[in-house]
Amino acid sequence: MPRKALVIALSTIVAVSPAAASRPAIPAPPGTANTKYCLRVEPITGSRIETIQCRTRDEWAWLGLDVDQEWAENGVRVVA
Repeated sequence: MPRKALVIALSTIVAVSPAAASRPAIPAPPGTANTKYCLRVEPITGSRIETIQCRTRDEWAWLGLDVDQEWAENGVRVVA
């Protein structure tokens, strides 16, 4: 009986996982050229403390990051 419950539970998890992966991306809120977008970034090597950096769209683009693509997963706040 426990094995049957485990199989059902794992089947449910596998069936739900693709639906979560296909959710639409949420673009970053609009702003001016001076608006700063705060995103979570990789912590410094050897640290587990979450790092948040705030930069303008141009500064993020210069670093090779598209704010609209990253916003849904790593966006924290917008500073006007």
